[in-house]
Amino acid sequence: MPRLRHHSRTLRAVSAALLTALAALAALLTATAPAQADTTICEEFGSTVIQGRYVVQNNRWGTSATQCVTATNSGFRVSQADGSVPTNGAPKSYPSVFNGCHYTNCSPGTALPARIGGISSAPSSISYSYVDNAVYNASYDIWLDPTPRTDGVNRTEIMIWFNRVGPIQPIGSQVGTANVAGRTWEVWSGGNGTNDVLSFVAPSAISSWSFDVMDFVRETVARGKAGNDWYLTSIQAGFEPWQNGAGLAVNSFSSTVNTGGTQNPDEPGTPSACTVAYATNVWPGGFTANVTVTNNGSAPVDGWRLAFTLPSGQNVVQAWNATVSPSSGAVTATAAAGSARIAAGGSQSFGFQGTYSGSFAQPGGFQLNGTACRTA
Repeated sequence: MPRLRHHSRTLRAVSAALLTALAALAALLTATAPAQADTTICEEFGSTVIQGRYVVQNNRWGTSATQCVTATNSGFRVSQADGSVPTNGAPKSYPSVFNGCHYTNCSPGTALPARIGGISSAPSSISYSYVDNAVYNASYDIWLDPTPRTDGVNRTEIMIWFNRVGPIQPIGSQVGTANVAGRTWEVWSGGNGTNDVLSFVAPSAISSWSFDVMDFVRETVARGKAGNDWYLTSIQAGFEPWQNGAGLAVNSFSSTVNTGGTQNPDEPGTPSACTVAYATNVWPGGFTANVTVTNNGSAPVDGWRLAFTLPSGQNVVQAWNATVSPSSGAVTATAAAGSARIAAGGSQSFGFQGTYSGSFAQPGGFQLNGTACRTA
């Protein structure tokens, strides 16, 4: 019997040691796991939040075939897209990411709905990935209404077609061309029985771009499809697939709405609250960027963060005087310890080294803690 009791104590000791080892292994696995796992949604109108501020939605409304989207830290990809619908009718769905409100589903902390006449700017950035074996468009869907509604269908829909693949066309008919936000677009106008639709179609595919959504809103107001006393309710970016669509992706998306009055596009702009100087040194396949952020306001900016979108093909290798993450797409530079304040009238600088493929380009817009900055 004494030997059995000794054996029992030995088993308990071994068990305790094993549990300790397993706990240590679990802690190690937790420490090395990704900060946020990708989330796959197959429910017809299922959704999830990314970046703590945008909603990714499956939005499969035009087919009973299976469609799934996988939300990532910065966007989403269409992971399954079965079936097809006739190309002379409505698409299968609109898998998308949005800022604002869609059928009572509002993104966290959104400034929308907001009165159009009270919006000074609405900077947005997008990076798309396309596929060849599908029929689809890649588009922004911007909703306007005479009331600040957060449910149902709005009165006017603006669509910005970044790309179209296959024998598809916007609702209505082409009514001309227009230069908006520095680009030339085909302009289509029509209605779908429940709302007016004004579409701006790029003559060739755009894979990434930073621009002001309000340029398109003001063009829509000028064409009599909305009024300055109306409301901007939602800014969405995604795809309308007719056939297939698996592999389509929004790599990154950002959207900010700044209120404080409408600038007359025919008059000189008022000074921005911040200015960004972006100086680069470029060589084949690589570059460095030295960035200076100036606070033009009358109060200091604490805990500054500068958001911008790197053009497609660019990746950050290393940074100094700030942390820049993620390494591509919509990135944010976060102040280093000891330089988190930008005094009124003062500035802070940081830099980074990166790689690129194709032709080199600079980011199209910057936002300091959510406020659009002028580029020096």
